[in-house]
Amino acid sequence: MYKIKHALKKGKPVFIVVLVLWVILSVVLIAPGTVSIIDSKASEQSMVDLFFGNISDITGNLGKVFGTKYIGTFAKGELYLVFALLVLAAVGLLKSLPKNEYTDIEHGSSDWATGGEQYKILSPKKGILLAEKNYLPVDKRGNVNVLIVGRFWFW
Repeated sequence: MYKIKHALKKGKPVFIVVLVLWVILSVVLIAPGTVSIIDSKASEQSMVDLFFGNISDITGNLGKVFGTKYIGTFAKGELYLVFALLVLAAVGLLKSLPKNEYTDIEHGSSDWATGGEQYKILSPKKGILLAEKNYLPVDKRGNVNVLIVGRFWFW
């Protein structure tokens, strides 16, 4: 379940991009393409010439495509576009799935331990500070060597 939650959380930009692409491609490609296909059947002009002539008239195309003559072809084009964008969104979501449940958890934090299980090794009150509320006790038997990675800030 964590993979789905993580993918949906990280997938919001994918949904926004897909929605913007849908609007732009519908207005710029599908509407003029629909008008060009239907008008080329009625006239002797080629569909490509009509398409490049119609691509500049965005408001005229949007008004035409909702007419009874064009709506079926426009709906079919929209269906193909929506299917292609849904496939792209699914691929984007699959790529954003985490590899494991520890993805995006800060390395070195105590988030890996739950219910105080880190205190079998560490101390919550005194010793060498490792993280917030996590200390390495100095009176512990065994190895208490600590490697500190980072830098000191002096003002």
